[in-house]
Amino acid sequence: MQSIGEAARETGVTAKMIRHYDSIGLVKPSVRSDAGYRYYADADLHALRFVKRARNFGFSLEQTATLLALWRDRHRASAAVKSMALAQVAALDAKILELQAMRQTLVHLAQNCRGNQRPECPILEDLSA
Repeated sequence: MQSIGEAARETGVTAKMIRHYDSIGLVKPSVRSDAGYRYYADADLHALRFVKRARNFGFSLEQTATLLALWRDRHRASAAVKSMALAQVAALDAKILELQAMRQTLVHLAQNCRGNQRPECPILEDLSA
């Protein structure tokens, strides 16, 4: 069993987020000592790593909870997991296109800004539009 600090170090999930995940029921409640300290078993650490990885892929908390349930259900069909993954790929593709468009606009504005001592600035003009 590991303390919350040790669990945080080992999983890369902050103690604050571990408490949050615990409070919203994303991960199973921690074992508590008589003094109220939280302790985590290896299986809990594995679940926390799973959550961190899912969140790094951009899955929402709700999606992560669904993925955790699917991961724990050894009788589940992999089709449900694949469907969620492909939906996330589509969402990421849309976000990439949005970010690329934002980048192009910002590059264009920066190229058209003289960057001198004068107050005229197409960047600020665009932001205020």
